Amino acid sequence: MALRKRIAGLAAVITLVQSSYSIATAFLLPHTTRVSQPLRSTSPASTTRAPASTLPVEQVRGSDKEKLLDLSVLDRAMSGPPANLRVKDTSTERLRVGIIGGGLGGLITAMDLSEAGHEVEIFEARRFAGGKVGSWVDKDGNHIEMGLHVFFGCYYNLFGIMKRLGVFESSLRLKDHTHSFINKGGRVGELDFRFGGIGAPVNGLKAFATTSQLEIGDKIANAVALATSPVVKALFDFDAAMEDVRALDGISFSEWFLRKGGSRGSMTRMWDPIAYALGFIDCDHISARCMLTIFQLFAVRSEASVLRMCEGSPNTYLHEPILAYLKARGVTLHLNSRIQDLVYDTDANTGAPSRVKGLVLSGKANTEDGKEAGAAGGVGAAGEQRLFDCVVAACDVPGIQKLLPESFRKIQEFDNIYRLEAVPVTTVQLRFNGWVTELNDPVRMKEINGDFSDGRAPGLDNLLYSADAEFSCFADLALTSPADYYKEGEGSLLQCVLTPGDKWMPVSTEKIAEATLKQVLDLFPSARGLECTWTNVVKLGQSLYREAPGMDVYRPKQKSPVENFYLAGSYTYQDYIDSMEGATKSGLLCADQILRDAKTIKARASSKEGMIKEAAVMSA
Repeated sequence: MALRKRIAGLAAVITLVQSSYSIATAFLLPHTTRVSQPLRSTSPASTTRAPASTLPVEQVRGSDKEKLLDLSVLDRAMSGPPANLRVKDTSTERLRVGIIGGGLGGLITAMDLSEAGHEVEIFEARRFAGGKVGSWVDKDGNHIEMGLHVFFGCYYNLFGIMKRLGVFESSLRLKDHTHSFINKGGRVGELDFRFGGIGAPVNGLKAFATTSQLEIGDKIANAVALATSPVVKALFDFDAAMEDVRALDGISFSEWFLRKGGSRGSMTRMWDPIAYALGFIDCDHISARCMLTIFQLFAVRSEASVLRMCEGSPNTYLHEPILAYLKARGVTLHLNSRIQDLVYDTDANTGAPSRVKGLVLSGKANTEDGKEAGAAGGVGAAGEQRLFDCVVAACDVPGIQKLLPESFRKIQEFDNIYRLEAVPVTTVQLRFNGWVTELNDPVRMKEINGDFSDGRAPGLDNLLYSADAEFSCFADLALTSPADYYKEGEGSLLQCVLTPGDKWMPVSTEKIAEATLKQVLDLFPSARGLECTWTNVVKLGQSLYREAPGMDVYRPKQKSPVENFYLAGSYTYQDYIDSMEGATKSGLLCADQILRDAKTIKARASSKEGMIKEAAVMSA
């Protein structure tokens, strides 16, 4: 009887895939354009890394007002601001812009503003640029990161920026179109989206129907939940489906999923690891809007679920090209430079801020070894004021909450920011004297003498998820991102992201590394004969903003209620999740808004300067 039920369940899933394929063939294919060509690029041809996708590029049915899958945003990010928004007369149109924060949001805001002809200064509190995507080199030459950074195929804004810099091909490595789960004992479960050139949504249905990560009953429950979700509507009317998704921000994904017939087993074995990887919180605590936004994109376009990873460290392959671009356009970046306060006018009646004029420096910062950081970029004396025509706060959640003066909370949009929380996360790196993820060949697993650069090492060359470890996602960087992480004569460099991170904050780095290593060997028992030769732990008490139910409405827009004061950063409102793409999109939106307001900002700044000079003359 049990066997009969399992056979019947499998038949139901196969029937679902077959019927979906029939619908797609009969209805969707004639009405969509499937272009089997790589992302457009002006850079040289691909190397052996082949980072360009050759998957179908399905057109969105209906409108896409937020341009989540609109390839025009790639072209806009690649080409920079339009001609009508660029400075024509530097003496009368050029703005002086101060940007607080050197993460992706601030750097990309600076790229467009400087490209348009404006004068920009960036003030970054850390000793390196990049924000949460930052990386640095320790005294022994090891590249250290604050997270594991993966580029989804629908990161069109970020890809456009990388194409502008001419580094899309050289900085990214395309991975197989699979999402792999590593279970205890070395059992691998996959979502394999490869389906002989057949694209979305059929390849996704096939991936879920054939995955070995779920039992038959969980597969059926999963299919029922997804079949009754807004994802189906997105195949016919993308914007209408997105409206349905946004309306679900008030409930958790698990509440929505179970209500629709999904199973707890499906969440535990598949969706929790994905939720942790996306937002560092599980399905019980993440907004349904957040998860379903990703599902929409994966269902509508094949390449959205493709993964790429950096050739090496983000600093080398992303931030350094951006900084070179900014330097060539006269942008000044001050590292180790904290901002103590804002300089602003207040409304005489309400006491609320009315116009921001500049910022107050907290003095030269110190590096980690206690020496003054002047040579590293620290600028100004404590209390020194820097005045600008326009100020951008390109911070993360804890950064903007510390920066804003108390009087700003008299304005509701700023007060809302204090409802947002950030999620802690811990990133662990473990170096071995062999190849941990090589599950099939014990001889090759121990081969480290030879040239294993450029991704030649054995093992699993992709982002990996796990439902059986406290790290939601991990990868062997010596294989996936070998340029900076492979070391001759050494093996795997696993980078593991521990989530939720709350429990790890008070724990010593030694104990964290020890606990992580134990769990790695539980997943890969074949690697128990290898030696862990080096460890590193980075604890970040406040990272991504917590995409909990009901929080989306508190995210501020890039144009603030205060004259000439703007916001950037992945937590600010853009119709995506907190991510590298979200940060990029926020920077482009912020720059666009400033460029549209530039003439008004300049006119009012000139008027204020004139009044100050006139008052000084009269006083004299």
